[in-house]
Amino acid sequence: MTSAPLGLQGAYLLGERAGHDELRSRLLDVAVNLLQTDGPDSLTMRRIAAEAGCTTTVIYTMFGNREGLAEALYLEGFERFRRFLEAVPQRRNPFEHLAALGPAYRQACLSEPGYYSLMFERAIPGFQPSERARTLARAALNILDRVIADCISAGYLVPTQPRKIADALWSGAQGAISLERAGHLRDGRTYEAVTSAIVSRYRVDKE
Repeated sequence: MTSAPLGLQGAYLLGERAGHDELRSRLLDVAVNLLQTDGPDSLTMRRIAAEAGCTTTVIYTMFGNREGLAEALYLEGFERFRRFLEAVPQRRNPFEHLAALGPAYRQACLSEPGYYSLMFERAIPGFQPSERARTLARAALNILDRVIADCISAGYLVPTQPRKIADALWSGAQGAISLERAGHLRDGRTYEAVTSAIVSRYRVDKE
């Protein structure tokens, strides 16, 4: 069965929505680049509008205020991480897939320094994401929970709440990445050692 034609009004609304999404994405890119290069004081509606080539009214309409913009950036960062992890190809079994997610997560963090600093390093002083935003942010990483649950079902990991293992793995990964970003670690070897040790802690002993 084919869908009904959009019609003139439907096509117009679809195009309008696409334009809105494109503008929103451009504004977030401008804002996160300013945050990374010039710091949080650069995140004024006037500066962002000038860089993006639009009016401040557009930004206020889209995000409400500076706090709304910061929360949009916070959520966009986690959404990008979700897409990055979801793009990791499936492996023959869930344990191999879990192992592949480790380096992919590190790569996602290091390739998005502006978003990383906002999400994990309080790059905007005074910004506190809402409880809803925190819930949505954690949900963006649910792929870890799903793959870990598959590993438990397949007998690779001990029976427990998947979120318990996922949060331990996430915490260890973040600690190593933050140290690497701060220049205390030269490469990803410590990250690999830490995440491998956490997974091994929950690995089923086959002997």
